[in-house]
Amino acid sequence: MGNKNKTISFRVNEEAFEALQEIAEERDISLSAVFRDYVDMLVEHDGQVAVVSEDELEAADEDETSFPPTVEVPKSFLREHERLELETEHLREQLEEHKAYVTDLRDRLEDEQDEIILLDDLDEDEPYQLG
Repeated sequence: MGNKNKTISFRVNEEAFEALQEIAEERDISLSAVFRDYVDMLVEHDGQVAVVSEDELEAADEDETSFPPTVEVPKSFLREHERLELETEHLREQLEEHKAYVTDLRDRLEDEQDEIILLDDLDEDEPYQLG
């Protein structure tokens, strides 16, 4: 299955249509190419795209604002985030150990269905640490 192009159609008012035509003429491309470029940029930047005129862009540069907007995050937030990531990693490791222990118990139970397994005997084999 190849990469198939799809058609999208929608309506705009006459004023917006004329503005889009002017953009296409300025860039010396078709109106369809304007939309394809916009959609490609929208997909590439995960929806974080704004269409502005060059005048607005220059004015925005003078105001030192940027798109997408940026936010300063306190160091305490970053440290807490890192701590939570480490804790998550530790909990995942514990979960894997627990799964291995349960799997081992199930295997033993299947192998020794008629035998009695004493909890004291479990401690003598491979040591497992939980929690």
